Amino acid sequence: MKRADGEGGKQDARRFVHGNPETIAIWNELVPRLSRTDIVRLSPPGFGAPVPVGFTAKADEYRDWLARELQTIGEPIDLVGHDWGGLHVIRIAMERPELVRSWASDAAGGFDPDYVWHDLAQVWQTPDAGEQAIAQRLSMDVDARAKRLMSLGVSKSIAEKIAPGFDETMGRCVLALYRSAAQPALVNWGKSLHAASLKPGLVIVAEKDPYVGGESLARRSAARCNAKVAVLQGSGHWWMCEHPKRAAEVLEEFWSGLA
Repeated sequence: MKRADGEGGKQDARRFVHGNPETIAIWNELVPRLSRTDIVRLSPPGFGAPVPVGFTAKADEYRDWLARELQTIGEPIDLVGHDWGGLHVIRIAMERPELVRSWASDAAGGFDPDYVWHDLAQVWQTPDAGEQAIAQRLSMDVDARAKRLMSLGVSKSIAEKIAPGFDETMGRCVLALYRSAAQPALVNWGKSLHAASLKPGLVIVAEKDPYVGGESLARRSAARCNAKVAVLQGSGHWWMCEHPKRAAEVLEEFWSGLA
């Protein structure tokens, strides 16, 4: 398991989990703006961390991986997830609430019954077409991949750190992960969304994010699990890069309100 800052131990109370096609560098703009220093950024297997022997990169395995990571901590954790990390975080909140003090996610809309996977996800979920899409991305040089990320809202400094991380291993994990979550998988997981209300939750809504279903679905999901909602006006999918100061304020405000 790869960490960016800090080591495990009882003093570590906050964990950040990123998604696809990312590494821990995605949080570089946000973390320095937070008042706490007990933050550890977790890399899911294949997304900046080695893939264990026998790990097939299915969604349930990532949930179990995250649960094991959290079990090593001796005190409740404030858990934050982005993209696929956000889906993993909510699954922990639903299925293993005893492992967290609170949770925050920008992917809650994915658990709404009306959520439809975005176009690229559907390509990855399609045999042959998915392999071709991954091969095409792997054929791009690192500079081209960085520029593509920048065009989608990732800052230059972070894009240049993330782009080299996309390799054949990540590509294989992308395909396996998305295929294990083809509908009706998300719909079925979402049937237990109310269970996430056992711990305080924050649904982050990036106003211009085209991948997670939009504000309406996010608010419906938040209502089902009694979570707070924070809308980041003008932000896209990579809100932690585009508006890190505002994102830090939203998280700090949420944490300050916890008992």
